[in-house]
Formats: sequence, structure tokens, C-alpha cells
Amino acid sequence: MRLNENFLNVKESYLFSEIAKKVNDYSAQNPDKKIIRLGIGDVTLPLVPAVIEALHKAVDEMGAQETFRGYGPEQGYDFLREKIVDYYKKNTIRLELDEVFVSDGAKSDVGNITDLFDKDNVVLIPDPVYPVYVDTNIMNGRKIEFLNANADNGFCPLPEGNTKADIIYLCSPNNPTGACYTKEQLKTWVDYALENDAVILYDAAYEIFVQDENLPRSIYEIDGAKRCAIEFCSLSKTAGFTGTRCGYTIVPKDLKVKVNKLKLLKIDSDVVEINKLWVRRQTTKFNGVPYIVQRGAEAVFTEEGQKQIMENINYYRANAKVIADTMDEIGIKYFGGVNSPYIWLKCPNGMKSWEFFDYLLENINVVGTPGAGFGENGEGYFRLTAFGDKDNTVEAMNRLKKLFGFEHQTEPEQEAEETKEDSE
Repeated sequence: MRLNENFLNVKESYLFSEIAKKVNDYSAQNPDKKIIRLGIGDVTLPLVPAVIEALHKAVDEMGAQETFRGYGPEQGYDFLREKIVDYYKKNTIRLELDEVFVSDGAKSDVGNITDLFDKDNVVLIPDPVYPVYVDTNIMNGRKIEFLNANADNGFCPLPEGNTKADIIYLCSPNNPTGACYTKEQLKTWVDYALENDAVILYDAAYEIFVQDENLPRSIYEIDGAKRCAIEFCSLSKTAGFTGTRCGYTIVPKDLKVKVNKLKLLKIDSDVVEINKLWVRRQTTKFNGVPYIVQRGAEAVFTEEGQKQIMENINYYRANAKVIADTMDEIGIKYFGGVNSPYIWLKCPNGMKSWEFFDYLLENINVVGTPGAGFGENGEGYFRLTAFGDKDNTVEAMNRLKKLFGFEHQTEPEQEAEETKEDSE
């Protein structure tokens, strides 16, 4: 028996597990301290009423003989896939039903999609980056090249003259930096992929936070993208499904790759649709998302569901504004916070990322995410999220102002009123 020794090249501790350990240790030693967590991107608002109603109804159906459901289709029930197709159609994007695959979250599919690609492919990943992109490819033993994302390019890097890659990861709005690609920038990437027979793995988990109508919410807004890109979406942040687990992946039929048919005796053509391979992979390794969860997800895309989740999104947008306004007031440079739930700030006074983490935890009991955990270019940066409780977010920012010698304090009641007005 031999191990897949590539796993030994992955860091022993996942970034957020390391943060949790530090915070738990501090809390045990300081039980009287109120710790405010603005680090991990988990939502705090409950599922909206339309979703809860749909979940309850689906549970009742599972308790009656005539409406009970057993195994469902691995690709997702048509009732949900149709709603997703309609959701894209409102954004002028046409999809076929069998191009939509329902999953238990974007994180799973972003990792699992690599099953389709040979380990000899070169993977291009922007740095800083969501750790899952890197770790899953290390586990498979692929060569990874890092793309230099930094303040000079607004953390939206473009192909460089010597860029050579087969698989490209892009995330917009970006986790962790909050940066968003423009349509012109994405067109540059699409053109590159088409010219170099590369595949773009496009993470659009935060698309609902885009407020600027000139910014793309899907890579399929770009001409040619269906011939080179797979898009991953999630209901985790969109509709609070972090604990309920549901997402979807779009694999266009126009996305085709050449193969060496000498190695594949049962293949009649030297061109294969990625869509068909993903169907085969999912029907082999995935049993589908539970019927109850998919009924809840279906409710997200109803008129009432969309109205209710936008109220929640506006709540988080208001939190992001509180954080961004605080950065402006105390003079800390940052990215994101407008079309993204993340605020990516430059650590003050030349502090390192983990140094700033400890500084905030020990002095004002506020938790964020050290940028160094997202890659070399993340060193010296720090991520705060807007997914916390509103009053806690205001309190955390007041503590930060006081720490940096600013006396003006934001009132939670004032912010609550502004949030209400924004949602209207």
C-alpha cells in the first residue's frame, strides 16, 4: 500500500482551523472578554421565511407515501435547475437545463472538477487566493504557477507575456480581496484561454453583492466564455445556506477539449465535451443534494424569496459600509467593501498579517483573517467580513477607532435605521 504522498505537501492545518485554535485558546484564558468575530465568512442571519416554508413543506412530503422521494437525479431536480436557468436569463444569459449541475456547495465542485483534468496540466492561480484552489491541486500533484495580484493591479491581475497555463482560477468578486474584474478585463482572460486551449474555473460565489451595473456578475456575459469557462455559484452567502449546503455549477456544452484518442479506445472523436465528462463523474461519485434542501433552494429564486434575501444582502452591505467608512476615517488603505462583503485592508504601521491579528485580538478582542494565510502577496494585509451581527460590527469598529485614537463613535441605532432605508 502506498499513500498519495502529495497530501504530505499540504499544510497540516487549514487556515481557518488555525485561527479558531488561536481564538479558542485566548477565550479560555480570558473568559470575561467579549470576542467579536469578523474573520471567517459565515453568515449570521437566519434562512428567509420563503425558504423555511419550502423546507417544512418538503419535510411533510417526505413523511407521506404518495409524495416520498428516494434517490434523486445526481445533476439536480429539474424544478431547481429550471429556476437557475431563469435566473441567468434575467441577466441575458441563455443556458440549457442540462448545463446546470446542483451541488452541495461551490467549494466541493471547485475541488472536484479537477478530477476531469490530467495531473500534468499547469494550473495558474492568483496570489492571494482562497486556499481551496491551491490545496486541491497540491493533493493531485499538479504544477502550480502563481499570478501576481497586488495593489498596483487592484488585485485583478491579467495575463502577462510569459503566462502559460492550462487551467486558470478566477474569482470575482474576489475572496479574499473584494476586488472585481471589469468586463474588459475578463474579455482579456477569455481571449487568452481560447488562444491557449486553457480552461477558466470561474468562482462567482459572491455575484449577488455586485451593485455596479457595469461590472459582470457572470463570466458568460463575455463573448466566447462558454467555449472556455466553467462557473461555480453558491447559495451560502446569497441565501444563508452555509449550514444547509447547496450550490450549482455551470458546464456549457460548447466547452470542448481535444484528446489523444490513441489512449481512449472507445472514443470516436478527438474532441470531447467537458459537460459529458462531468455528468459521468457526478453520476459515479455523487448522490445528489437532498430533495428537501433543493426545495428550499427553489424558493430562493421565487419573487418572494428574491425580495427577502435581498433584505439580508442589504444588511450585510450596510455592515461593509460601516467597516469601509471606519477605514476611511482612521486612514487605512483597503480594497473591496462596495461590490463585495470583504474588506481587504493594509495592515497599519508596517505590521505583518499575523502580528496584526494578535494585536487586534489582544487589544480590542476583534478577530479577522491574516492575509498571509491566502498566499505570499497577502502578507501585510488583513481581511474583515461583513457577515457579522450589525451591532457587533459597529462595536468592533468603535473599538478599532478608539485603538487608533479616534473619538467619534458610530451608534448602532443610527446604523440600524440606515440599513432599513437601504433595504427599501
